[in-house]
Amino acid sequence: MAAQQSARAWGRYFCSTHFWGPVANWGLPLAAFADMKKDPSMISGKMTTALCIYSALFMRFAWTVQPRNLLLLACHGANETAQIGQLTRITSYRLTGKDWMGVHKA
Repeated sequence: MAAQQSARAWGRYFCSTHFWGPVANWGLPLAAFADMKKDPSMISGKMTTALCIYSALFMRFAWTVQPRNLLLLACHGANETAQIGQLTRITSYRLTGKDWMGVHKA
């Protein structure tokens, strides 16, 4: 009986927005991490800043909402990390003419 109720609970979770929302959102940090290999001149500072603010707000939301959505928190934590890395790259590129890894402007 308990196993059947547990299976139903997991079924409801996998069919809910608490699961599929964060799964769909994982595209943002995956794209940001993939862009780490691209030329920093292609980074939009305004968009990266907006994504940092967006992820910070949604991390707070994921922690505050009941029940807590840890999958969404992890997704936005990863995106925040990636976007801060991108901000570091574009700032370094604009100030010094080098990527944070030491690569010079073309």
